[in-house]
Amino acid sequence: MRGLMKTTAATVLMAALALGGCRSTQEVLEIGAAAESNPGPCPRAFALYDAARIAEFRGGQERFANVGFTGEIANVRSLCRYYGTQPITGDIEIVFDLGRGPAAKQSTATYEYFVALTRKNIAVMNKQVFPLQVTFPAGKDRVRVVEKVDEYVIPRADEGTSGENFEIIVGFVVTDAQRAFNAEGKRFRVSAGQ
Repeated sequence: MRGLMKTTAATVLMAALALGGCRSTQEVLEIGAAAESNPGPCPRAFALYDAARIAEFRGGQERFANVGFTGEIANVRSLCRYYGTQPITGDIEIVFDLGRGPAAKQSTATYEYFVALTRKNIAVMNKQVFPLQVTFPAGKDRVRVVEKVDEYVIPRADEGTSGENFEIIVGFVVTDAQRAFNAEGKRFRVSAGQ
């Protein structure tokens, strides 16, 4: 299991009790609908605009010849389950499109990305950073990688608390310069120079 998103020790205990015999979201989808449906929507899952892309420049100037490794979050998916007074449980799938530019000297790169569980427009409840090591095959300058965070648990105050009150935000760990580059709407894709 890649990592568990938990907010308190009590949540860990509650999750252990509540999920003792549960199946993954993928397994539930394969065997059909659950006995009870969610009383509301799942938390919205998305990539943070300023951190959805990453471009490494070697040599200072923002030009194609100086591009090292690049990355873009192509898609974020999350499925969840909750009913009664149970916490919201689910998993996250993130699709990364990664590139190796002309200034990248090695074939292996390590990216870092974060997954944050938040109360919608209020505060971060939990945030974890994960490494993503990628080796580009010989002759390939682009790869697509799918990462999964196997399980997250969001406690609910009561059975009237909907998943709509929460968000799952993902992004690359970026520098201030990379964040500014993204905020200005700039992007470099390895395929753009070909």
